[in-house]
Amino acid sequence: MKQDKILVAVPMYNCEKQIPRVIAQFDDELQSFITELLIIDNGSKDNSLEAAKSALPDLKNMKATLYQNCDNYSLGGTHKVAFNYALNNDFDYCVILHGDDQGSISDLLPYLKTGEYREYDSFLGARFHKDSRLVGYSWFRTFGNVVVNLFCSIACGHWVEDMGSGLNLFSKGYLSNKFYLYFPNDLTYNVYLLLYAVYSKSKFKFFPLLWREDDQVSNARMFKQGFQILALLGKYIVSAKSIFSGEANEYSEIDYQSNTIYSH
Repeated sequence: MKQDKILVAVPMYNCEKQIPRVIAQFDDELQSFITELLIIDNGSKDNSLEAAKSALPDLKNMKATLYQNCDNYSLGGTHKVAFNYALNNDFDYCVILHGDDQGSISDLLPYLKTGEYREYDSFLGARFHKDSRLVGYSWFRTFGNVVVNLFCSIACGHWVEDMGSGLNLFSKGYLSNKFYLYFPNDLTYNVYLLLYAVYSKSKFKFFPLLWREDDQVSNARMFKQGFQILALLGKYIVSAKSIFSGEANEYSEIDYQSNTIYSH
């Protein structure tokens, strides 16, 4: 069987300490499965760009590229940059791995070996899967996430183990109609992706993760984001079709452009 062409895209914002560790995750075995690593900086205010540029030459067995967005597109917009890059360069799969080193690409390795991911449109890491392990994650945040996951499960009629983690895989065929362009660019973006997966009756599966919190600084505002998610779930219950109409909006009209800072 021909080896799949797989892109791993890493959104990065103020990850100066963490991004070298993320890049170091790609040992020789992982590099044998990955075609290209794309780091996408979203206008970091620290030395993230320099830290990434210094670490990327250590990757000898796959292509490595460092992008910087031309504007701050937030997390959702950086996903769109990654998805567009994957489609424009004819990748079979696009993996999103957050640049804060909370999750590890190695959690995906067993499925890359077996090829199980090929059975699904999206293959989603789940921090709250029964086989996942959380390190340094407070009981309060865990409880809050589990409650919101339960509400989401009820709202969409599908068991949900995570509303959106930092390690997910998507197939080219699934992304090809560019449904992802119409969603808001803020931190609710992964929730839109999940609800669309249910709405479109696509085939997806959750898989377990090892998830750590040590020196990361979260950009999430837990209560504000929680209320936003609950409001979105309410809207989904009332009229899911109105959310996923595919009509042009302020987000789909943005020209998601980036500059190449480094490539080898």
